[in-house]
Amino acid sequence: MSVTSTIQSAVIAALEQMYNQAFSTKDFQINQTKPEFEGDYTVVLFSLLKPLKQSPDALGNALGTYLTQTHPSLFSAFNVIKGFLNLTITDSYWGAVLNDNYQYNGYGRNAKKDKTIVVEYASPNTNKPLHLGHLRNIFLGWSVSEILKADGYTVVKTCIANDRGIHICKSMVAWQKFANGATPESTGMKGDHFVGDYYVLFGAEYKKEIQELTAKGLSEAEAEKEAPIMKAAQQMLVDWEAGKPDVIALWKKMNSWVYAGFDITYKRIGSDFDKMYYESDTYLLGKKLVEEGLQKGVFFKKEDNSVWVDLTADGLDEKIVQRKDGTAVYITQDIGLAVNKYEEYKYESSIYVVGDEQNYHFKVLQLICRKLGLPSSDGIYHLSYGMVELPSGRMKTREGTVVDADDIMDEMIKVAAQKTEELGKVKDFTTEELGKLYNTIGLGALKFFILRVDPRKRMIFNPEESIDFHGFTASFVQFSHARAKAILRNEQPDNNFTLQHNEALLPLEKDLIILLERYPAIIQQAAFEHNPSVIVNYCYDLAKTFNSFVTEHRVLKAESENKKQLRLRICQMTANVIASGMNLAGIEVPERM
Repeated sequence: MSVTSTIQSAVIAALEQMYNQAFSTKDFQINQTKPEFEGDYTVVLFSLLKPLKQSPDALGNALGTYLTQTHPSLFSAFNVIKGFLNLTITDSYWGAVLNDNYQYNGYGRNAKKDKTIVVEYASPNTNKPLHLGHLRNIFLGWSVSEILKADGYTVVKTCIANDRGIHICKSMVAWQKFANGATPESTGMKGDHFVGDYYVLFGAEYKKEIQELTAKGLSEAEAEKEAPIMKAAQQMLVDWEAGKPDVIALWKKMNSWVYAGFDITYKRIGSDFDKMYYESDTYLLGKKLVEEGLQKGVFFKKEDNSVWVDLTADGLDEKIVQRKDGTAVYITQDIGLAVNKYEEYKYESSIYVVGDEQNYHFKVLQLICRKLGLPSSDGIYHLSYGMVELPSGRMKTREGTVVDADDIMDEMIKVAAQKTEELGKVKDFTTEELGKLYNTIGLGALKFFILRVDPRKRMIFNPEESIDFHGFTASFVQFSHARAKAILRNEQPDNNFTLQHNEALLPLEKDLIILLERYPAIIQQAAFEHNPSVIVNYCYDLAKTFNSFVTEHRVLKAESENKKQLRLRICQMTANVIASGMNLAGIEVPERM
């Protein structure tokens, strides 16, 4: 039981005994005491004053006196400031927290729940390589999955490959037109990069054709429709949905190039999936559901034969669900996928990690699923995140201005090597050890920098800022872990030693144990909010406090054996919790730096 829960139970029992009234945890708040006041935890009394017919001072003093007298092993002192009862927790309680948990590598994780959550992330298009924006998506999705697992849920990590549609056909048409039979093998290029170049080439050619047509007198809107390369892409989509053999063969070939490239990147960043879905499969079920929706009157046809849903009564507008030529749109496959997921996993919640530019799309998806009477609808949750921008502005694939995921990882590892070598502390490392260390620091810095920001906020990414051994970075947290491990390599805690509580905990000793005790609650909070930044920021706070602690207090040459054993246990538990928390963010922590 957490200290907060223990205090809550004690307060509820005390109020019932003192005033013969029953309360629950919802009836009052318990917060950490603000630093400017004496105490560890604060009971907020205001909500209790009216039902108990007490003044703040009277209730605070009566309750504080009762708690310290009836729970002397838990509360050592109290003070009352207006409507706040500040309670000081005994050193023996904090010592017990440390003793009970310092060896436990699974500390913080919740008991198994009988609930399944499906998390969908990555969801790349098979017409271009993964870029920096995809990395935020993947890091968020993977970390949220691991946090939910730690909170006791069964989690299924899924990915939907957007392997069909007009955007895919654009790359295919450009390859037909410009490649002269070139392949990733013949050019020595990574498959996703190779195909992505043709998507960019399509955009350039399309722009050129529009300019030529407008020069001949067409309006820009007309030119966009009449451009030969766009017409070819649209025809290819129709041919693909009709199953034309040569189109299907080209599609399979180019997708295989892209998947091979994706696999390399996924492996490099440590991402994995339990289930892969493909839009080319799910869109068929979506089209079937559209047909059923037409029969039920959920959808309607316009004069041009396109199919729509009217959501004006729900505060939205009309939304197309099938084009006039019978081809599917994005929402079509998403309806099918929602059903697929629910039938397979009977999920409690289905989380879609998708950028905030798709907020409207997911409102529409949930509404359509509800109107169709699909049981999948209630669990749909859009984890909406802000875009990643560069100091120079937003990235645009079709203009070829995106930051490639592989390139940014190479750059991060390069910066990690440079900054580590500047410190001059790795002279005894082998070449292999150095390579692994630079990779750990570089990728850790990238993930930490991205995950430390609340998902809902947009962010600007600057590689140089992300690696700093003294700043708000993964490197600093990793260094703190390595520092704890260095102490423990010299001496391990004596597990047979019984800690005595006749020596008062010093402020930094107590601060660290309090922080460590909060870790299970931090995991619960991060899981509830679907927010890895809660974990990442906590790890930084823990690392910062630990560094102050080892700077100010000797561990191996402590003033007494009791203090030495206490501090060794603090070191061990801190190292365990940092490693655990960073692992939930997908970040490795080295033993040495």
